[in-house]
Amino acid sequence: MSKHPISKSKAAASGKFKLGGDRVVHRLGFGAMRLTGRGVWGESQDPAAARRLLRKVVDLGINLIDTADSYGPEVNELQISQALHPYSKGLLIATKGGLTRSGPGAWAPVGRAEYLQQCVELSLRRLKIDCIDLYQLHRLDPQVPMAETLGCLKKLRRQGKIRHIGLSEVSVDEIKQARKIVPIVSVQNLYNFGNRQSEDVLDYCTKHKLGFIPWFPLAAGKIGGPRSALAKAAKRHGATVSQLALAWLLHRSPVILPIPGTSSLAHLKENVGAATIKLSKSEWAEIDA
Repeated sequence: MSKHPISKSKAAASGKFKLGGDRVVHRLGFGAMRLTGRGVWGESQDPAAARRLLRKVVDLGINLIDTADSYGPEVNELQISQALHPYSKGLLIATKGGLTRSGPGAWAPVGRAEYLQQCVELSLRRLKIDCIDLYQLHRLDPQVPMAETLGCLKKLRRQGKIRHIGLSEVSVDEIKQARKIVPIVSVQNLYNFGNRQSEDVLDYCTKHKLGFIPWFPLAAGKIGGPRSALAKAAKRHGATVSQLALAWLLHRSPVILPIPGTSSLAHLKENVGAATIKLSKSEWAEIDA
């Protein structure tokens, strides 16, 4: 376990980010997907434990929770409302829509306006809220014009059912195209210490102050071998490799909002401990090299 005790490792130490110009969140958030069953299908093996973990997430100062209607499907949003409603002041629950599920591990994009409208209405019902603070389009549907898909979300935003809109797994060109249709405040792409295929997207988000939410931030714990620079630095600082990988993300750009997910209380505490780890510029340069 880490030498960074949880009493000194509240999520607030990760810094703050103003999402959409009006919602302040601690930069280290929580991804709730892992609280569902195998293949992100159905309930977890211990639903009561999942709800307890969600309550601990909030106790540790995390005020950004990421979910989606397709996690379960529906299960994850219901877990959140069952565990946390009525919500504490300042808690931002970001959800997503636009992916259908036909079974464990099966995902398919649907971007038709009538389907997305249904997605939003049902997420509002499951989460027991009147307005979704951050609604992210889970994937662009290549069969549906972007103008139709985002036009629907723009309408729902105008109706007050969505506060802010985000995108997931998009290119810089797609973000630019989307921003001509509706204001975009965040992007959620695959990104971590070992996989930087979205580097250009991150640079764009940094320049334009869009939140960048890296999914798979720890690559399921497969980041950095025992002889890697990351592992050596972690040992020097009395931290785990996972903690240092999260600290690297927080260091990489002020717009990055990591959302490591887990169903383990011990791992949750370990992840939050990353918020207090500070390395010098020369140490980070050595690790990157």
